[in-house]
Amino acid sequence: MKKLVVVLLLLVLIGGGGYAYYHHTQKVAKEAADKKAASAPAEVVERILKKQDVPLYAELPGRTTAHKVAEIRPQVTGIINKRLFEEGSDVEQGQQMYQINPAPFQAILNSAKADLMKAQANSKSVEAKAQRYAGLVKINAISKQDYDDTMATLEQAKADIAIAQASVETAQINLDFTKVYAPISGRVGKSNVTEGALVTAGQEASLATITQLDPIYVDLTQSSKDLLALREKIAGREKTTVSLLVEDSTQPYKHDGEIQFSEVTVDPTTGMVQLRAIFPNPEHSLLPGLFVRARIKLDTINAILLPQKAAIRNPDGSLSVWKVSADNKVNLFPIQVDRALNSDWIVSSGLEEGDAVVVSGFQKVAANGAVKPISEEEAAQKAKADAAVKKPADGNDKQAGKPADPADKDAAPATAPDAAKAGDDGSIKKDDAIAAPGAKDDTATTPAPSPAETPAPDGLAPAGSPAPGGDAPKTDTPNTGGKP
Repeated sequence: MKKLVVVLLLLVLIGGGGYAYYHHTQKVAKEAADKKAASAPAEVVERILKKQDVPLYAELPGRTTAHKVAEIRPQVTGIINKRLFEEGSDVEQGQQMYQINPAPFQAILNSAKADLMKAQANSKSVEAKAQRYAGLVKINAISKQDYDDTMATLEQAKADIAIAQASVETAQINLDFTKVYAPISGRVGKSNVTEGALVTAGQEASLATITQLDPIYVDLTQSSKDLLALREKIAGREKTTVSLLVEDSTQPYKHDGEIQFSEVTVDPTTGMVQLRAIFPNPEHSLLPGLFVRARIKLDTINAILLPQKAAIRNPDGSLSVWKVSADNKVNLFPIQVDRALNSDWIVSSGLEEGDAVVVSGFQKVAANGAVKPISEEEAAQKAKADAAVKKPADGNDKQAGKPADPADKDAAPATAPDAAKAGDDGSIKKDDAIAAPGAKDDTATTPAPSPAETPAPDGLAPAGSPAPGGDAPKTDTPNTGGKP
């Protein structure tokens, strides 16, 4: 019995020492790995700067304006019989849009034509009488007064004919006005009247509106001071080409336009001058009222472009960059910039061609610290490769059969001599079990108790518990749970 106790104590001491040694070695390895990672140079993305031709632009805000706008209004009073167009469609100049009831105007025209015929018939009788009186007055057969009266009647008959002809023309015009035509080509909006509606000549509300979209105007605004500088830059050009950025788009409009004119007066309240540019718009992609930004090319310079994300804004508003030296160490250097161009700065001083600057990863660097620079192309390839191999985890690693990370200090080591583990059938495994001191031997001569009869916490037999069926012979053999 004493030998069994000694053996058990030795096993416990060896197991506990091994468990402590395992955790100690894991902790030392983790600290060494952390120290090595901390001392390793930080990986950053660098860009080698070079000079390039940079176009300079003057960017002006503005809004699009229709080239032509025509409001369709009735010129005669009547009832709308038909609407002859589809709302929102493109119409051509001279295309009929509405039909007003023509019957009353046709009757007026017929009456005017009858009056003209009457005047013409009366004129013939007076003209014949005047011809006869012309011969008689020569021989003094009639008085000169009668001749003068006849000639006056003839002139009056001619005037009646002219009045009747004018009445016919007026009636014809009014009849023609019953057909409402498109005054310009363009796109028509909604119709404000329907068939059966009464319209009047000179009414305030329009029947519909036609807007010509191709070409289209862009009205720009610029301060009077900047306008003088702009005129100096574009002086001598036959035409000034303008590119266009629509709303928040970063891609320019596919067609270039040109400046047409600028206003000759300055707005006294804002100090701004209005310029007008004209752009082709064959696809009708530009609509009136859009907010746009126009770019007028001023000049081309040879300069260094720096990504805006690589510049660090200092508390005083100045800019600095992390410059990589030849021995792969970084330090902060101040720079001066001229203006922004898209997502870059145009550098005026502080950087030279061939300098290497950190464009990504500068959060991990310190002054005079060592870094491991990689190019932007290598960084993009690495990110693409990482994205290709990265897969979402399918549940818990342990449930998926993934072994525990040995670096995890909370995970139990697989080789640690833990407490005895219960078998699948509830018995104690022979290789792993450690009997408690004073426990009686349960050999093959005595049947093992079932787990239901003798519950053993943590898979260990309770100390001093007799086996069922009587006392078994004492031996130094560990409890094997009844297995032979």
